[in-house]
Amino acid sequence: MRAGVLDGRAVLIRGELAADVAVRGLPGEPMALLERWPELRELAAGLPDDAFDLPLGQAAWQAPVPRPRQVFAVALNYPPHAAEAGFDPPEHPLVFTKFPACLTGPRSIVTLPEGKVDWEAELVAVIGRHAHRVSEERAWEHVAALTAGQDLSERVTQSRGAPAQFSLGKSFPGFGPTGPLLVTPDELADPDDLEITCLLNGEVVQHDRTKSMIFPVPELVARISAVVPLLPGDLIFTGTPAGVGNRRTPPRYLSAGDELVTRIEGIGELRQTFQ
Repeated sequence: MRAGVLDGRAVLIRGELAADVAVRGLPGEPMALLERWPELRELAAGLPDDAFDLPLGQAAWQAPVPRPRQVFAVALNYPPHAAEAGFDPPEHPLVFTKFPACLTGPRSIVTLPEGKVDWEAELVAVIGRHAHRVSEERAWEHVAALTAGQDLSERVTQSRGAPAQFSLGKSFPGFGPTGPLLVTPDELADPDDLEITCLLNGEVVQHDRTKSMIFPVPELVARISAVVPLLPGDLIFTGTPAGVGNRRTPPRYLSAGDELVTRIEGIGELRQTFQ
């Protein structure tokens, strides 16, 4: 199943057409719908093709999960990225948070704050069922869908102080692009092995496969839910591959006029421009 948000309303997607969820008895408000995700799956499975009557065209998708209660993120989850940052691969997930106010949709214009703004392409897991102390073996049962994300990071704020200010440095307005769609794991040949690519002004700056993650999605759900109950609509940014700007020689950061494109196999792309 593929779902998204248009004009603040949840829709299901089949091919190049969409079906409005609200006219079929479920909430059209995206966050309310995530509380009833199993019902949406059942509805989607039974919809005939002629129920999909809204042409997408050049539709402007919005953030598919606009107001999550919790947004988790994981540092150093790809061995080459840990190496470029000068660290050994971690023995346990290194978890921080992004504040939900930073979230935006798949196509956006981001105003650059003062400092050094960097890119981090990431696969994002969306929780679909209350999850507390979930086993790794059953973790996928609690994941509603996957989507693409960018963990944009202002490195001066992030590195200020001891300990560092990760959450603040990664939560400026527009620093959490997500989308374009929510894609259920069964839509993907292997949800643990997806190609992930980031391009800056057409140049590939990051490229890997999610199977390279040290802690894959099921393990992250198990490890985080062992401490914090996960709620429908919560997001987990699962970490970024090697190739971020501040580890280049010389370092490279985003500037006004840049275009950043993030692509994940089977999910789609984000496209941000900066001013």
